[in-house]
Amino acid sequence: MNELPSFKLSGVAVPSNAADMLDEICEHFVEHADVERAGDLVVLKSDVGVARIEIDAGRLLIDLDCPTAETLHMSRTILAEHLFYFAEDQPFELTWTQAASLSRPPNLQEVTVVSTEDVTPHMRRVVFSCADITPFVGGDMHVRLLVPPKGRAPVWPGFRDDGRLAWPEGEDELVVRVYTIRAVDTARGELSIDFLQHPAPGISTPGADFARDARPGDVAAIIGPGGGSLPVAETMLLIGDESALPAIARIAAEVPAGTRMRAIIEIEDEAEEQSLPTAGMLDMRWLHRSSYPEHATGHLLAEAKAVIDSVDRETFVWAACEKQDIRALRSFLKERQHDRKKMYVAWYWERNSR
Repeated sequence: MNELPSFKLSGVAVPSNAADMLDEICEHFVEHADVERAGDLVVLKSDVGVARIEIDAGRLLIDLDCPTAETLHMSRTILAEHLFYFAEDQPFELTWTQAASLSRPPNLQEVTVVSTEDVTPHMRRVVFSCADITPFVGGDMHVRLLVPPKGRAPVWPGFRDDGRLAWPEGEDELVVRVYTIRAVDTARGELSIDFLQHPAPGISTPGADFARDARPGDVAAIIGPGGGSLPVAETMLLIGDESALPAIARIAAEVPAGTRMRAIIEIEDEAEEQSLPTAGMLDMRWLHRSSYPEHATGHLLAEAKAVIDSVDRETFVWAACEKQDIRALRSFLKERQHDRKKMYVAWYWERNSR
């Protein structure tokens, strides 16, 4: 029997605290890969390959094994960018046995704005056309949107020696934000992204600003998709706030007929409610923050826990909202011994973060 081709790469990371970084890796990637841990060794298994990460004398020894050269490039970049993010402002070094051989990411596509519309007062939809729509059909839902400066020819990223993307700087600096693909139209070669128009003053919103000002013909780029795959289950519980609404809406739109879903979504008020067409059966509940007592927090978390208590262990629990609420939900599900393979619990934003 012929063995499948395998593309391998090794690296060494030197963080200020290897044990803490390994903990961060496990906490984050548990929603994006099968995570196996045995003491100081962690193995991450996903569709793009296998990453083996082990503590050795204060370092992290990394071995990547992927089915294609493209997935190897993607795996290195994903891991490198997350490791530097986890390091924050602490000293950190990352080296690889081979330098990147591509001039730009293999999963980057230029896209062009086709149209825009306001779905609700605070949710604006932008429809993009792209040359190859097939990577966005099914599977992962998240992409990185790259917006070039107005009036300048776009300069897209390449690679740094440490595996991270080399972003253009100065006058060519890009706006880069992560979004959910709301819908894919294969016949027209188009995809839609919904942008939350934040009502709170004092928050920097370059992505929302782009959606507000976008005009047909404007050029951007998309890297992906990656992360947040569409769940497959006969019964689902969907939990989230406005940040998760595009993902919940897409899940509902793409489930097969007969799928049973319950959804709890926290929004500002009735005007932010959306119709969620589906071939499945959806029991929808909206929570309006405008009806809460002043400065109240934790309402969505409390409601989510109550509903989780009422579902059986075969129900797929999908939840995305604020970071601390997600950590509490993850702990709650662990206490209930809910099957890790039957949940996706990820934070989409962080309270008091700018």
